[in-house]
Amino acid sequence: MLTNRQLNFSQELRVILSAVILLAVIEIVNLMTGRVFNQYGNLPRELASLPGILIGPFLHGSLTHFFSNIVPLAIFLYLLLQHGVKRTVGITLWVIVVTGLLVWLFGRDAYHVGASGVLYGYFGYLVLGGFFSRQIKLIIISLLVGFFYGGLIFGVLPARPYISWESHLFGFISGCIAAYFWAKKKSSQ
Repeated sequence: MLTNRQLNFSQELRVILSAVILLAVIEIVNLMTGRVFNQYGNLPRELASLPGILIGPFLHGSLTHFFSNIVPLAIFLYLLLQHGVKRTVGITLWVIVVTGLLVWLFGRDAYHVGASGVLYGYFGYLVLGGFFSRQIKLIIISLLVGFFYGGLIFGVLPARPYISWESHLFGFISGCIAAYFWAKKKSSQ
C-alpha cells in the first residue's frame, strides 16, 4: 500500500529522474517515428480519442515543446514530493484525468499533447497547497512558486493557435481544486 511518507533527497531524485527518463524515452521514440504517436493524443469529443486523455500528457509536438515542459515539470515534481508520496501520486493522477477530460469535453478541435496540463496542475496545487496546509515549509514553497513561476498564469489565455491553452487552463483549475480538497489534510505521516 502506498503511504504518504516523505522520501529522502536521494529517493526524490530517483523519482524525478525516473519520470524524466520515461518522458525522454517516449519523446525519442516519437521523434524517430515522425511523431506518429501524436495521433493518440487528446482529440476533443472524438470517442476513439478517449485514451488520449491519459496518453496525451506523455507526447510532445516538438523537441522545443518537450524541453519547455521537462525542466519546470521536474522542479514542480520535486516540490510536490514535499507534500508526501501518496499525495504526489494522487495529485498527478487527478490532474491527468480531470485536465484531459475537460480538454476532451471543451477543447478546440485539434490534437492536444504535452505535459503542460500536468505542469499547470502542479503549479495550481503548489501555489495554493501550502496556504491550505498551514505548514510553514509548504507555505514557503507556495510563495516561492508564486514568485518565480507566477508568470505561468498568462499561459491560461489563448495566445497562439498551436498551444493548448485549454490544457493550461484546465490543468491549473484541476490543481487548484486538488489543493482545496487535499492540502488541508496533514501531508506527512
